[in-house]
Amino acid sequence: MTNNFVIQTHELSKSYGRVEAVRQLNLSVKAHHITAFLGLNGAGKSTTIKMLLGMIRPSTGSSELLGKPMSGERGSEGLRKRVAYVSETKQLYGYMTVEEIIRFTRSFYPDWRGDIERRLLARYELPPGRKIDSLSKGMRTKLALLLALARKPELLILDEPSEGLDPLGIEQMLESLVAQCGEGTTIFFSSHQIPEVERIADQVCILHRGRLVLNASLDNIRESYRQVELVFPNVPSESEVRLAGVESIQTKGRQMRVVVSGNVELLVERAHDLRASSVEVAPIGLREVFMETVKES
Repeated sequence: MTNNFVIQTHELSKSYGRVEAVRQLNLSVKAHHITAFLGLNGAGKSTTIKMLLGMIRPSTGSSELLGKPMSGERGSEGLRKRVAYVSETKQLYGYMTVEEIIRFTRSFYPDWRGDIERRLLARYELPPGRKIDSLSKGMRTKLALLLALARKPELLILDEPSEGLDPLGIEQMLESLVAQCGEGTTIFFSSHQIPEVERIADQVCILHRGRLVLNASLDNIRESYRQVELVFPNVPSESEVRLAGVESIQTKGRQMRVVVSGNVELLVERAHDLRASSVEVAPIGLREVFMETVKES
């Protein structure tokens, strides 16, 4: 485990009978970055997170958080103080009030940040005297975020953190995550909401059918991925344009739509050699990259 990574997995797999939920996952997450974990519903994101946190056992393979395995009571206890987790269901003690659960959680963390607690309590407009059972889903999400952020963890893992939030709540959440990362917390969050990812992520990992199909910086995706529209008098076979860096090809009549992650100049040169009558190169967004990646996979 290198010091540059706070999450690493080696051939991590989980099967339920004949169903492979996660398959030979080799994942590396950089320190002090915001990494988005993208995938369709059922791709294996939540299963991966639960294995990382020691909530379920992998079938094969291993993982480490902050340089240590999440195994053994002593090691696990030490890591849990350094790692905060917000689940998709945002499970909280419903019989407590907002004020009570904050006070209860605060008692476990000597480094609790009272300034973050007070700021988020006001910003999220959380009612201190209300019982958690009476809160809306969005308010419970905000409360779960407050409890995680005020701990000032080294690593914050979130599973679909925007679930239940309205547009204003999503904006507040994204701003809170960026601010927390700026103070040194590494953030790893699963999502299928592309606009949220494009707003804040440094790194993007895409999981499809349990396999990691892309792990790249968002800047690299923006700089490298291109859509190339080709028109031919006589359309060539797809094998003739499938060069290194070609991610997908769609042929319709005399037109070819090619998505590339590199070597676009080489593709343009090949197209001219094949007597293309029209060549148009355009950048594409993360949504298009995601759709092409999971489709081809």
